[in-house]
Amino acid sequence: MSSELISVTFTDGRQTDTNPLDMRNLAGTTFAVSTRVPGVPGEAFDLMAWYTAAARDQEGTVNPAPEPTHLLVRAADGFEAVVPKSQLKGALFQFAIDGMPLTKGGPLRLYVPDGTSACLNVKSVVSVVLAADDSLGDEAGYGHRHVPRRVR
Repeated sequence: MSSELISVTFTDGRQTDTNPLDMRNLAGTTFAVSTRVPGVPGEAFDLMAWYTAAARDQEGTVNPAPEPTHLLVRAADGFEAVVPKSQLKGALFQFAIDGMPLTKGGPLRLYVPDGTSACLNVKSVVSVVLAADDSLGDEAGYGHRHVPRRVR
């Protein structure tokens, strides 16, 4: 599996670097991408299953992290997407095709099949930010950004 690092930032500002294999293992279950995005090959894990497992690591702390309101992902080429939590049911991270790390669009590819965009997808994801910021709105936004957006 890919050893490329993904930067993950949680709502409390905690930041960690991880890789697709560790994220897949934390999520627990994998499935064929085509079960949620017809015609797309490869293997994936559920975004919210991964988040729930990652948040479990925070349980028992004095100040647990706030629930996220949005997901922000950034790609290696500067493309980014901001997706409200309400649209993340069914969202997945593709991490492999035929058991091999993604050679095109890797290290991770995000698919949001049930969002307001017709199956929003972001290839070459290198940064995942879980934000607690209602000001980001109720609609998904995406595109190339020249000035990084500040997300809490």
